[in-house]
Amino acid sequence: MKPNGGRESSGELLQLINRDFGSYDTFVKEFKAAAATQFGSGWSWLAYKPEDKKLALVKTPNAENPLVLGYTDAYYLDFQNCPPDYISLFMEKLISWEAVSSRLKAATA
Repeated sequence: MKPNGGRESSGELLQLINRDFGSYDTFVKEFKAAAATQFGSGWSWLAYKPEDKKLALVKTPNAENPLVLGYTDAYYLDFQNCPPDYISLFMEKLISWEAVSSRLKAATA
């Protein structure tokens, strides 16, 4: 995350999002739906599966992360039981696509 993040990604990451999800808008819609429907505590991730050479949305329970599933890779006080509000804020204003692109580059190397 970073201040003034969000908006659309770019470069190779955007190309992969478009390839694997059909479009950036479809990715955002699917990410928001995955995050909003995560039962109990847990996370939704944009992850990369090296064996498939594809991006995927992954949901994990509690503190589990996608690394244990073969992927590479705390909102409660402010948002309580309203994950959609946090998800929208995260996607529109906080996500650092530069950090995501950097991790994708390392995962695909």
